[in-house]
Amino acid sequence: MQIQLNVDTTFEVNELTDLQKFNDMMETMNMKINKSQLAREMGVDRRTVDKYLNGYKKPDRRNRESVVDAYYPIIRALLSEDSKQRFYYRRVLWQYLKDNHGLDCAASTFRAYIKRHPEFSAYFNENKKMPAIGQHVHFETAPGKQAQLDWKESIRYETRDGERIEVNLAVLLLSYSRFRFFHLSLSKSQDVVLSFLTQAFEKLDGVPDELVTDNMSTVMTEARTRYGEGVVNRRFEEFAKDFGFQVKPCIAGRPQTKGKVEAPMKILDEIHAYQGKYNLEELHDYIERLCERINNEVHQGTGKIPILELQKEKNLLLQLPTERVRDSYRIKHVRAKVNHSNMVSYRSNQYSVPIGYEGERVALEVHDDYLWIYHNTKPIAQHRLTGNKLNYLEHHYLQQLSQTVGEHGGIDEMARRNLQLMDERYRS
Repeated sequence: MQIQLNVDTTFEVNELTDLQKFNDMMETMNMKINKSQLAREMGVDRRTVDKYLNGYKKPDRRNRESVVDAYYPIIRALLSEDSKQRFYYRRVLWQYLKDNHGLDCAASTFRAYIKRHPEFSAYFNENKKMPAIGQHVHFETAPGKQAQLDWKESIRYETRDGERIEVNLAVLLLSYSRFRFFHLSLSKSQDVVLSFLTQAFEKLDGVPDELVTDNMSTVMTEARTRYGEGVVNRRFEEFAKDFGFQVKPCIAGRPQTKGKVEAPMKILDEIHAYQGKYNLEELHDYIERLCERINNEVHQGTGKIPILELQKEKNLLLQLPTERVRDSYRIKHVRAKVNHSNMVSYRSNQYSVPIGYEGERVALEVHDDYLWIYHNTKPIAQHRLTGNKLNYLEHHYLQQLSQTVGEHGGIDEMARRNLQLMDERYRS
């Protein structure tokens, strides 16, 4: 019996990897391969054809070790739920590792590394900030023309000693050069704003033509809206006239107007990377270093370095007012020694501090009709200024009385009664 088999002997070679199967088929049929013809048709060397016919396989891509691999345990600890530190952006974590652990790689390399590790990538997806501001028309300003003022407000920070405080960061940015000044403060009072601007203008050795700001109460009595120009605070208006600039409030609800200072404010979220790491004085030093670093880096928007571009602005700034005028807006710092009664003297009047500071030197700061008392930059007391000879805060007096007579049932009433008698006797 004869059986005819229709066997398709057509074999198509499209890639070098097809050559091994082609070789097996040709050997089965006892047929010789024309390696030179294959090499010409495939556009490769004859030796390459011979290598693939004999079963050569290109090795899989080598899994190269990343320079970031060595930092895996550190990253895992920093991003863990137990860490006080917070990193809202990959760039902030990259910068933190560079500054504190010696990481040496490009930001793009680091972002790719985080993306390849789902356990790290998920952290940043969960901690995404508010969505970006909507589209707006981009404006550029001439050198020396404009500065923009803003606050990064009420940042909750835990110090190295475990104290929980709220700090505020004032930012002044020159619109042309993108050069900026940062100021860390526990208060957002008008005195703080005016003192900060005075110091910034002095460092610039000049004043811009106009200052763009939002409708903060320290600047505006009535907010600017779509239907009204608003009313500038009387004292701030006097400050603007003394320094020679125009106040340009943006319309309420439109932060895009001062977009140059709004957009980079997320840089200040780097402060959360140092939760629990610094005391207040060290935090202040860190903010100074952060500002210096940013002013010396290439700005992403302009492609220029702010500190170099600043030179084009300096000669076009308005002249500073006299030193006497500038001095009237500075917050005065006075040093004083705490006496044996836990009091400090200011303008011949006595003000209390908590127990434990006897013999220590403290700093006194006066603004907004209040006396602020600091020990090593830590605020320890705040008093309203009066003409009274003795000024006790009730809890300070209660501390001292408890230390003197000991704890007993009527000590609170005794403290209130004594304070009332002292108030009547020493009231101016």
